[in-house]
Amino acid sequence: MPLTPVLTKRWLSPRSWTLETYEQLEGYQGLRKALGMAPDDIISVVKNSSLRGRGGAGFPTGMKWQFIPQNDGKPHYVVVNADEGEPGTCRDTPLMMSDPHSLIEGIVIASYAVRCNTAFIYLRGELVHCLRRLQHAIREAYQAGYLGKNILGSGFDLDLVVHCGAGAYICGEETALLDSLEGYRGQPRLKPPFPATHGLYSSPTVVNNVGTLASVPGIILGGAEWFTSMGPEKSPGTSIFSLSGRINRPGQYEAPMGTTLRELLEMAGGIREGHSLKFWTPGGSSTPLFTDEHLDVPLDFDSVAKAGSMNGTSAVQVFDDSDSVVYAVYKWTTFYAHESCGKCTPCREGTYWMVQVLRRILAGQGTTEDLDTLLDTCDNINGRSFCALGDGATSPITSSLKYFRGEYEDYIAGRIPPRLRQADLVGAH
Repeated sequence: MPLTPVLTKRWLSPRSWTLETYEQLEGYQGLRKALGMAPDDIISVVKNSSLRGRGGAGFPTGMKWQFIPQNDGKPHYVVVNADEGEPGTCRDTPLMMSDPHSLIEGIVIASYAVRCNTAFIYLRGELVHCLRRLQHAIREAYQAGYLGKNILGSGFDLDLVVHCGAGAYICGEETALLDSLEGYRGQPRLKPPFPATHGLYSSPTVVNNVGTLASVPGIILGGAEWFTSMGPEKSPGTSIFSLSGRINRPGQYEAPMGTTLRELLEMAGGIREGHSLKFWTPGGSSTPLFTDEHLDVPLDFDSVAKAGSMNGTSAVQVFDDSDSVVYAVYKWTTFYAHESCGKCTPCREGTYWMVQVLRRILAGQGTTEDLDTLLDTCDNINGRSFCALGDGATSPITSSLKYFRGEYEDYIAGRIPPRLRQADLVGAH
């Protein structure tokens, strides 16, 4: 597939994060074009581009914007979900560091389209360098007339605020994010009602991911047909694939949606010498694992789902034959147990007990009944938890037992030496 940089095209330019560089490379031309269009026409272009949310769920962006009720007498809000916190997921951070103005331009266009005059970027609190880059870029945008009152003489006003979270993974869930933004404890809300009608401050709200909004200026400037010319019909455009793990050149690789892991590995210099691929995540640690038999699955929303996983955030973590799948799953499950907000019993209790069982297996104290207990616990969490965190926590366990049950049995039978010490089990029960 031909590589057509869209999101990363400015990353290697000198001082790519500055307004000066951004304007030299088509910066804010999409906004100028958008402000000459009717808001509904912008929504139509985005809808026709078939852009799908890059935050993991893959919901059609234009449709999400279209859900915002008009002439309802309420303020409308655009909120950017920049609370990137899943293990292995790391593409929004370099995007905001290298090209923050592409995000700002996307926010202004989206806000104009849904008649919003106040927008927020909810940023992961640990990303201090990102915060400084964004604040600097926002100051530049205000000074140049791309934010504030009467943007570019159009009569449209927009204020943009960056809000830092406090490092809670659950706040990546859109309604928990909104509660946190309002000053409450970050916990998911019951849906319906949905944010499109009852979002921030109970007003109509669009919540979009960083990569989604950064794609919008190019779509407005190039048109829907240009965007759909890349990638498969139902998941068009490009994506930033975050490749990490046992590969020679880890990093961010922009490629058309539908690119396979085999192709990505070629770009990344392949698996380290002397080793072979064992398992990998197609979309972050909360997506079911794939193995070497899935090397040629097109990495787009529909193809990955058909193969039994989720495209998620395109965070590809690669593990080779030296890695223990049981230990990797244990580390991920520990993360989800720690990050569970505690609102619902299946996730709060289920993740805790899955960690205990995995610890027991890795310490050489497991039994074959433990494997049934793990699957039974997953069954009680999946589809029964308040939000997707619980579902995501079960994915590594169910998929690893599907493909690597023998490795679990080897730990139980003592064919693989214990990975954890007895001391690690003290206080675990």
